[in-house]
Formats: sequence, C-alpha cells, structure tokens
Amino acid sequence: MGDILHALPAVTALRQAHPLWVIDWVVEPHWRALLAADDSTGRGENFIEPNPAQPLVDRIHLAATKVWRKAPFSFNTLNEIKTLRHSLRTGQYDVVLDLQGAVRSAIVAHLSGCTRRIGEAEPREKIAAWFSTEHVATSGAHVIEQDMELAASIAGDELSPLQPWLPIDPVAEAWAHGLLPSDSQPTVLINPGAGWGAKRWPVERYAAVAQSLIARGFRILVNAGPGEEPLADAIVQGTAGAAIPLSGSLANLIAITRRVALVIAGDTGPLHLACALGRPVVGIYGPTDPSRNGPYGTRFKVLRSPLSRRDHTRYAEPETGLLTIQPDDVLHAVDELLKTEAGS
Repeated sequence: MGDILHALPAVTALRQAHPLWVIDWVVEPHWRALLAADDSTGRGENFIEPNPAQPLVDRIHLAATKVWRKAPFSFNTLNEIKTLRHSLRTGQYDVVLDLQGAVRSAIVAHLSGCTRRIGEAEPREKIAAWFSTEHVATSGAHVIEQDMELAASIAGDELSPLQPWLPIDPVAEAWAHGLLPSDSQPTVLINPGAGWGAKRWPVERYAAVAQSLIARGFRILVNAGPGEEPLADAIVQGTAGAAIPLSGSLANLIAITRRVALVIAGDTGPLHLACALGRPVVGIYGPTDPSRNGPYGTRFKVLRSPLSRRDHTRYAEPETGLLTIQPDDVLHAVDELLKTEAGS
C-alpha cells in the first residue's frame, strides 16, 4: 500500500504532463481500490478499467504475487502468470517503469517483453537491477522524490510531485457521510497497526492518547486492517467504548480519511494515505527512516527517538527507541499541528 501511494505523485505528474500517453499499472488485486473506484468491469479478469471520471491510468493489470509465492508451481499460479504475461505483451509498451525496486516487480516488468525497462541504479532489492535495461542514479532523500526522478527519465521531463489523484467511490462516500455527519466535532483517525512488531507503538499508549483526545471533545476512529482487530478492540476498551472501530474496504478507508481532521499512526499505509489526501498527520517512527519513508506533501509532525537506528529486520517486539515516545509527546505534537492548522 505504501509503495503505491509513494508512486502516485510521480504517475500523477506524468499524467498531467502527458495527457495523451497510455499509462497502465500492475498491482496486487487487494490494492486496486487505490487506482480505481469500481472493480466490477474487471471481475474475473486480470485487469480492470479505472473510473473514467478520474483516469489516472488507462488499464490496471492484476498480479497476485503474494499468493503466487505460496504455491509457485501450482496450476493456478502458472496459469495466472501466463495470462498476465499475455496481457502485458498485448500492451506493446514502449517503456516499463519499476517504481518498487523489488525482485517481484522487476520480474513482472521483464514479463512484459518490453525492451526498455527503467529502474533505480540501487534498488531496494539489489537483484532487481539485473532485470532493468536502464538504471537511474537517484539523489532524492525521500522515496517519492526518487520515484519522481525515475518517472522524469522516461522523456527527460522536469517533473514535480503533485497531489495524487485518488478514486472517488460513490458507495464508500455515502457510507462515510453517514458515519461522519456534517457537524462541528473534529475527528481523529488512529491506526495502531504496522507491518511488523518493531514498528508498532504499544497499543495501550494509543489508547491513552485516544482517551485524552476524547476528553478534549474529539471523535476518535480506530482503523483495523486484516488481523489487527484486537488492537482496535484494545483502544475501544481503553476508552470505555467511546472510540469507534473501523474495519472494512480500502475504498471506505479512503472515503473516511478524506473527512478527518488528523491521522495518528506509525510508518503504515494509512499514514501515507492521509498524506496523499492532504490530511495532517502525526507519525510515530522507530526503526524506519522518516527522511525516506516519512510523511510527505502535507502538514505533519514526526516523532522519532535519537536512539532509533534504521533497521528493517522484522522483529516482533517494538524497537527500543520507539518505546521512549510517550503519549504526552504525541498529544503535544497534536496540539502543535492543530494550532498550525487553525492559524493557516
């Protein structure tokens, strides 16, 4: 989710600079709502047509690489890869851009048969460079800036990051409007989950922050991704049922995030979604580097201990520096951010 959201400003800039270009995207099926509002036209197919009201991309190819890795030699996997390969080669692409820098994205780029494949000179996974025919030495600190450099290399453009175009799903928008009526009570969205334990700030501290904000008159929503429902439940219990848990579709999360006053989260997809939608965020960081993966393109406060060092090892327990951040630190960041928001 974060990789897609980090790539969106570059692709949005490309679309604005070259409105007549055909721009297609390969994405995991469960993230396609970030690119298209309705998947009905592609049900049962390996691609979908985006929402014509907001055509960031022309066509979306679906690649269930995470499922394929679990059974790489099964009939279904091999058949789906064959179908994707055929679909990609039918596109007869002039260039393929690897904005993820992973082995799987590099292999998918190779499947296209395109002879011009652009990737970073030093991708996240070094083997990915073997599959690129052109290598861009990026200099930007943030991954969004690096993606901009890759996109600019296609035609030598001078591109600047743009606020991403995200789809508007009418059904999800109606649901969000019903949940958050047009009243004067500000809403804060908290996301206590994270990709792995070392990035996850203790849930009881999130609950303490939520309780304090409720006492100040805020409405609190708690987002729970798949498998994270116990974290949301712990915050609801810690606020005596006052916090409202959310678990639903990605389209619903997009719609609700558009309406909140603030998002509090670690280095997670929902935090980057809030940035993409221009919502203020408080980021709670530990082993990942906010200069590369932190909030971007919106108003934000980042909390990170000097004790924290960049380490993507997927430890189960919270990183030591992360544990030095206290609820009062987060509340102080919220006050500063909202004060700035009110004065802007």
